[in-house]
Amino acid sequence: MSVKGTRLKETFESLAKKGEKALVAFITAGDPDMDSTGNFISAIERGGADIIELGIPFSDPMADGPTIQASSERALKNGATVDKVFALMEKTRKTSNIPMVLFGYYNPVFVYGVKRFAKKAKGAGCDGVLIVDLPPEESGELKKELDSKGIPLIYLLTPTSNEDRMRIVAKMAEGFIYYVSVAGVTGARRSLSGKIAQSVKRIRKFTDVPIGVGFGISTPEQAKEVSVFSDAVIVGSAIINLISSAGGGITAAAKVEGFVRSLKQAIK
Repeated sequence: MSVKGTRLKETFESLAKKGEKALVAFITAGDPDMDSTGNFISAIERGGADIIELGIPFSDPMADGPTIQASSERALKNGATVDKVFALMEKTRKTSNIPMVLFGYYNPVFVYGVKRFAKKAKGAGCDGVLIVDLPPEESGELKKELDSKGIPLIYLLTPTSNEDRMRIVAKMAEGFIYYVSVAGVTGARRSLSGKIAQSVKRIRKFTDVPIGVGFGISTPEQAKEVSVFSDAVIVGSAIINLISSAGGGITAAAKVEGFVRSLKQAIK
């Protein structure tokens, strides 16, 4: 399996041997503050998630729905920065070996400096980077720097991606491919498109890199449905809704742990 990044590679291979699929949990770093995010990471790991996507807060997250937009606003209001995200990841690495993927937009990376970003990501123990608004054709500079640090740059495919686009992404893909299950922004949904399985099957014609499906998965039932044909199930907005409604703190962490556990049990 052509997977760069030791922890990601080992996770997918270990799960495949057991006939299991990966549960990927997304949270926004710094929502509502960095200490709370650290507690949520621990809760997510205790709940059984296999991989964590850590969102880098951004003031204009155009691909995200109201839930994740609001989480970014809360994080930025409380002083979240790229440096603080790296510090949180580095702190987490002292007690955890769970794979962590940074998820964000290119503007904060560009402003921070691509070379500096890659170096800090390596030092913090990052296992992958996904930049939602950076297509393969424009990713050369960041990919070069991440490659030099052994960190995979993870690409997106969507319901509007044709086979030419699938071939391009498949050729460059490392870590896993993130398949966006809906044409639109992130957010929990009551039902999922029946065309997702068909699209994942088409992508598989071009690559053996694991395929994760996200955007809109909000219940254990939906997670189970998606796990049948994907290598990973990605859940974000539903977790952030829990954090927001519980107001952070110990209560929120307990709720997140319980919800993540229900998702993991559903996809086993």
